[in-house]
Amino acid sequence: MLDLARLRALHAVSVHGSVAAAAAFLGYTPSAVSQQITKLERETRTVLLERRGRGVALTEEAHHLAATAEELLVIVERAETTLEERRGQPTGQLTVGAFASSARGLLPGVLAELAELHPTLDVRLREIDPHLSIDLVARGAIDLAVAHDWDIAPLPAPEGVEQAFLGDDLCDVLVPATHALAARSSISRQDLGGQRWICQPPGTVCHDWLVRTLRAAGWEPDLAHQAEENHTQLALIQAGLGIAMMPRLGRGPLPEGVRAVTLDPVPVRRLYALWRTGAARRPAVTVTVETLRRHWPTVSAAPAPS
Repeated sequence: MLDLARLRALHAVSVHGSVAAAAAFLGYTPSAVSQQITKLERETRTVLLERRGRGVALTEEAHHLAATAEELLVIVERAETTLEERRGQPTGQLTVGAFASSARGLLPGVLAELAELHPTLDVRLREIDPHLSIDLVARGAIDLAVAHDWDIAPLPAPEGVEQAFLGDDLCDVLVPATHALAARSSISRQDLGGQRWICQPPGTVCHDWLVRTLRAAGWEPDLAHQAEENHTQLALIQAGLGIAMMPRLGRGPLPEGVRAVTLDPVPVRRLYALWRTGAARRPAVTVTVETLRRHWPTVSAAPAPS
């Protein structure tokens, strides 16, 4: 009989693309994941991983086995959901994927409350971009995702995934205090042309939204500097190297020399919690979504630009 833990390791490598990424997600060492797959190869008398340059690739047989593992993990989840539902309280482990600013601005309070009120529930946080987290939910790699979309780019929810709206996160234009726009109470999209922009790298939701917004207003963006972290972007703005569009969630107090200016109409990104339909009855999912909703008003009340 195939060992479920070893199948889970293979599935994780299939989903995350490498042994190291699978290990980071599962909370193991890379050597532990490699050992699990080596044992699975002995059990199945099948080569599952092949060396490709500095990494590994799944063989055709491994892809088939990983697909079967995904089906088995769904069945296991269904059994766990039934047992947890019969107990009537959230238990077991729940893996939550959240994008960076929600992991910083929303999740700490949520996780602390869940740990205090539901000690038998073990919630594990993984910081994941929304582009990836929704697919990971659909594939059963994580249990729940906190993701977002923008007013011009709706969030796609694949079949078999349910979602709950959490709230709206407002966005401001951040400029150096010496910038010509800093003294304005509000600006329009037509004021955004000819600016040097500081933004997230390509492939992220925020980067795509900025490019689409500027082009819709008739401007080709000059993306001078790209940085993932909000604090890095703020430091670049403080140094007078450009301006940025930044949501309020998880932003924190603005450093000296940086001003927030209201863009009219105000850009909005919507936050959602997403989970698989098969886990909808699971108390751990229900209580986590309820806690996220309850905490949202306390973190969304960011001060308006001054």
